[in-house]
Amino acid sequence: MNVKIHESWKTELSYEFDKPYFLELTEFVKKEYQTNKVYPLGKDIFRAFSCCPFERLKVVIIGQDPYHGPNQANGLCFSVKEGIALPPSLQNIFKERADDLGKSPLPSGDLTFWANQGVLLLNATLTVRASSPGSHQNKGWEIFTDAVIKLVSDEKEHVVFILWGAYAQNKGVIIDRQKHLIIQSAHPSPFSVYKGFYGSKPFSRTNYYLLSKGIAEIDW
Repeated sequence: MNVKIHESWKTELSYEFDKPYFLELTEFVKKEYQTNKVYPLGKDIFRAFSCCPFERLKVVIIGQDPYHGPNQANGLCFSVKEGIALPPSLQNIFKERADDLGKSPLPSGDLTFWANQGVLLLNATLTVRASSPGSHQNKGWEIFTDAVIKLVSDEKEHVVFILWGAYAQNKGVIIDRQKHLIIQSAHPSPFSVYKGFYGSKPFSRTNYYLLSKGIAEIDW
């Protein structure tokens, strides 16, 4: 089937789109958008892939669900649209960024500029019903995003995978740790941020690794 995803990813994932689970997932998502309020906007479902073409990918950050509040989700995990108040987890990510790199606060919670530099901001589930977290889990998205992670692990080298929290870490079991760097810690949620997220220095560690492999660092 013809999926509206960046051509570089369509080429790599074409085998996935005709599998029975993906066809069922497509029908489910279409019906949800027709009958409920669903985030992100339909045009942004695969935005993480559009902002970060396969050939430019350097870093993968794995989230869980899109934000389920009005005007928050923009297709990139942990990111919100311009002008939207920062959710608690993103506030904590920015605090760790400041502590890690000594950089001043960012003006917005829109992380598109990370994605444009080769950071795949990948939610495990790419859609969600408004005000209903987890509502699109176990419908097929997790199978698809596992395929994405395995593709990156198999076909690329020296990618940094940043896994925050147990959910992302469980998704990461398919990553080849001989070829890639995995940085994992507690989740930036207020419930776990003091259990190892603060002080984990994911941004400087990522850049140190990339530079050690002759790859341009990320301007966080």
